[in-house]
Amino acid sequence: MKKDPFKLGIMGGTFNPIHHGHLAAAEFVREEFKLDEILFVPSGKPPHKHKSDIASPEHRWTMTLLATGTNKCFSVSSVEIDRRGKSYTGDTILELKEIYGARSDCYFITGADAIAEISTWHKSGNLSELAKFIAVSRPGYKLDMSKIDSRFHRCTYLVEVPALAISSTEIRERIRRGKTIKYLVPEIVEKYIYKNKLYQGV
Repeated sequence: MKKDPFKLGIMGGTFNPIHHGHLAAAEFVREEFKLDEILFVPSGKPPHKHKSDIASPEHRWTMTLLATGTNKCFSVSSVEIDRRGKSYTGDTILELKEIYGARSDCYFITGADAIAEISTWHKSGNLSELAKFIAVSRPGYKLDMSKIDSRFHRCTYLVEVPALAISSTEIRERIRRGKTIKYLVPEIVEKYIYKNKLYQGV
């Protein structure tokens, strides 16, 4: 009997910090696409981001680990953090295929705004052959497929997730202003942020 391929969801992101929107989106996609596992991959040095308020890779990896610990279908990889230099999606997917096996089906989960810029991603030429792409968006966001590189039309799915109204940018701003972030992030992540004085006074 032919064995079904392992369906791996790859949740890439800065996770600066990880919040309930990320977790809700991951669980929604896992169920919707019947994925075997969701692997969170915090970026090391994001090539598209040049902000000074990005917490260290180690802090972001630890927060992601803390936030996902109670879901047996979630795991966290440091593959991009361990890699020297900037992190590129194609390199990550190839590396994970080596770890999980060439027959594994990869579903790369990212924001709808990011997928709109996929043709600008490093070595984007063969990305459509390596994985399927799930673009998650907040309700009301309209992704114009005509603006996406035509190579990705057949392998890209758009999913609306209500919880994505939460944003990491808003959370960092609330911390700077001394406002509460309770219920926006898991309690264990909230405690970690304040213990390590992240995003304060930036």
